[in-house]
Amino acid sequence: MVYEFETFDDALKNRISFRRVNFEKDAELLHKWMNEEHVIPFWKLDGPRETYYKHLEKALSDSHQTLYIGCINDKPMSYWEAYWIKGDVVENAYPSAPFDQGIHLLIGEKEDLGKGYSLPLLKAMVRHQFQEQDTEKVIAEPDIRNKKMIHVFEKCGFRAIQPIELPDKTALLMFCTRDEFHRRWSYLDKERAKAHL
Repeated sequence: MVYEFETFDDALKNRISFRRVNFEKDAELLHKWMNEEHVIPFWKLDGPRETYYKHLEKALSDSHQTLYIGCINDKPMSYWEAYWIKGDVVENAYPSAPFDQGIHLLIGEKEDLGKGYSLPLLKAMVRHQFQEQDTEKVIAEPDIRNKKMIHVFEKCGFRAIQPIELPDKTALLMFCTRDEFHRRWSYLDKERAKAHL
């Protein structure tokens, strides 16, 4: 399996990895996830397989975003959209910089809810996004009703900016700067480096 990004999470004691979505391999699984009760209210992509497949094909051909399957110990269990703010509907919601990135995510399987997976996965993806040296900010715009996800973003280092109106939802615009992310989490990297000396 070829992963775009891989890390070991000390809190989970498990390996987190992300690979790019492959239509042939992943379309059926993603359609299933989009029809899960906990996903439907916030993604609104439930419905017939053929309709979702058309949506996925269009999303995969969109050069301003990259779609990922997030795995824990090689088990696919989450879906991610990492995107450039430039060219996105959120671009005009704030004074964006050329290399700002954004993130969407969902935990796909009901059995994986409530197990503390969201924060370690989010930290790993944001770390991956900050590997782009010119990116100084990652943004999120969760549905303003999604209090659990907003709390996870805050724990990761995002701060609430303001509510914004998007075509499909009222969202809470949130920012995570490179400085804040590394201030909050870089000690973990230092401790891991010491352990391997």
